[in-house]
Amino acid sequence: MKALLVTCMLAAAPFVWAGNAAPTPPQAGNAVTGEVLEVKDVDSYTYLRLKTAQGETWAAVPTAALKKGAKVTIVNPTVMRNFESKTLKKTFDTVVFGTLATGAGAAPNAATEVAAAHAGLAKPADVGDVRVPKATGANARTVGEVMAKPGDMKDKPVLVRGKVVKYTPGIMGKNWIHLRDGSGSAGDKTNDLIVTSTEQAKVGDVVTAKGVVRTDRDFGAGYTYKAIVEDATLQK
Repeated sequence: MKALLVTCMLAAAPFVWAGNAAPTPPQAGNAVTGEVLEVKDVDSYTYLRLKTAQGETWAAVPTAALKKGAKVTIVNPTVMRNFESKTLKKTFDTVVFGTLATGAGAAPNAATEVAAAHAGLAKPADVGDVRVPKATGANARTVGEVMAKPGDMKDKPVLVRGKVVKYTPGIMGKNWIHLRDGSGSAGDKTNDLIVTSTEQAKVGDVVTAKGVVRTDRDFGAGYTYKAIVEDATLQK
C-alpha cells in the first residue's frame, strides 16, 4: 500500500475548542492544518495537540521529529470516536488519525509501512500449506465463507479459526491480523481475512477470532475492504 493511514489519541479532552460553541470535528478526507502545542511520542507514533483555525485537537501520525511551535498539515485524516488507547490507558471522545504532508518532519518509511499493513494486496508471509479445521459453534464460518458473501454476515458476530499469515501491530490502535484456513481462492481474493484486535499474535499462530463482520470499510486514501472482522478476541 503506497499511501497513508495511521492512528492517534491522547489528552483528557481530545477536542478543546475555542469559543462557546463546539464546531464540527474535521471530516475524513479534509486536511487538518495547525500549530503544534504539545508532542507525545509512543511506540511507532507521535501524538500532537494542535491549534487549528477551529480550535484545539489531538492527532497522531507515524513517528516524526516535531517540536512545539512547528506548523504541520495532516492529510487523509480519519476521525475516530470513543477511541481507547491501551498504551495510555485512556479513552478519548474524538481523535484524528492521519499522516504528515510531505516535509514538516514526516517519516516516509513509517508511513509506507503503515499503509502497507492495510493494503488488500499486501503479500502475507510464506507459512506453507494452510489447512485449519473450521471453528465450531453457532457463528462459526470459514475465511472463504466470510469473504465470498460478506453481505450475509454484515454487522453480525462471527467465529473464524485460521493461521496468522501477516501481523502488524499498532495500526489505528489495533493489531491487524491476516488469517487463512485453506478455504477460499487466491484468484478472487477470498482466501485471506483481515481481523483487527487489541490482543497479540504472531505469524504462524493458529487462532480462533471472535468479532463482528463489517463490510465496505473505507479507511481513506482509497483503501476499502469488502469484509473485515473488527474488535475481535483471540483464542489460541
